[in-house]
Amino acid sequence: MTPRIEIESYLNTLLEVGKFRDYGPNGLQVEGREGIGKVVSGVTASLALIEAAVERQADAVLVHHGLFWKGHDGRITGWMKKRIELLLAHQINLLAYHLPLDAHPQLGNNAQFGQRLKFTADGRFGEQELGFIGAPSQPLTPAALGALLKFRLNRDPIVVDGAPGRQIRRVAWCTGGAQGYFEAAIAAGADAYITGEISEPQAHLARETGVSFFACGHHASERYGAPALGAHLAETFGLVHEFVEIDNPA
Repeated sequence: MTPRIEIESYLNTLLEVGKFRDYGPNGLQVEGREGIGKVVSGVTASLALIEAAVERQADAVLVHHGLFWKGHDGRITGWMKKRIELLLAHQINLLAYHLPLDAHPQLGNNAQFGQRLKFTADGRFGEQELGFIGAPSQPLTPAALGALLKFRLNRDPIVVDGAPGRQIRRVAWCTGGAQGYFEAAIAAGADAYITGEISEPQAHLARETGVSFFACGHHASERYGAPALGAHLAETFGLVHEFVEIDNPA
């Protein structure tokens, strides 16, 4: 068993939590038992993930999307009560890291996403430098990049081909709901931009600039950081770690 306070302090330092302006609290969101020997990681602190942690007798749940966000109601009723009640009943700690986990240069969602696509990142862009930019292993057409995303993520991306047949030599990406970073990616010199979601203006912008846009799913693009961070914790502290994939079409 490792003291909870030691693990939280380590994570806060590793992920440089203090650097980020975020939409909710990073770190310990629900306090459980003082010692941690087994960690279950997942993308979102859903009831299904918490139930899986209870079944596995975990001491902590480590997620990217926690329970508390700016603008939420704040009352502990309904679905929120069910999640928190289950965590407290079984003394399970909930640790959540949002933007800090997106941004970490080795363990973060963007870094891990790039590794799976065999992109070599050589720069950062966007607000708080959350976006990554680099080169694919070889130049790709928009159609070829769409096929690669489908193969690696096992789902069809939404593709807006900015310039059919254009060779993509510079790719920018930022996982999750980062469609608002598209202009910053264009300014950084990208031939294509990959994220989780698309809004109506981005399709027009892609066609007008010739920079292709790929939306491959919020959950689908952000399911890599939490297991990488959990595995790192297990190696560092001698913990037992298991990533639990909760299916999500988003």
